Amino acid sequence: MNIKEASTLTGLPAKTIRYYEEIGLITPRRLANGYRRFAPADLDRLDFLARARALGFTIEDCRALLSLRADPHRASADVKRIAQHHLDGIDDRIAQLEAMRAALATMVAACPGDAGPQCAILSGIAGAPGDPPGETRGSDRR
Repeated sequence: MNIKEASTLTGLPAKTIRYYEEIGLITPRRLANGYRRFAPADLDRLDFLARARALGFTIEDCRALLSLRADPHRASADVKRIAQHHLDGIDDRIAQLEAMRAALATMVAACPGDAGPQCAILSGIAGAPGDPPGETRGSDRR
């Protein structure tokens, strides 16, 4: 099967498939004319990569997971370590997003949203010198 068919079956753009080949995540067979020929095992790897990337794993995590997947003597602890590290990163990003949401919600609630020039959103974004982003003047600082 050619790259267009592989792209259709996996849902990955041909450009992504070429990139995965370039960095060594897949190695489809090459025909004499240089065209790629994808075997079922290549499609399986591409499907795995697509699902792992959809979960937010980095390329290097994907490389490690593919290696572990291919190793019949792997320790599940090694797989879990990679996934746990990624999960911890997701939790950190969620906490950051929740803090951003709270700061923005406070500014939106404080803005009158009328025809006047006073706007707590602009004041909050501007902050006071040295204020961390999202902390508004007059907030509970001691």
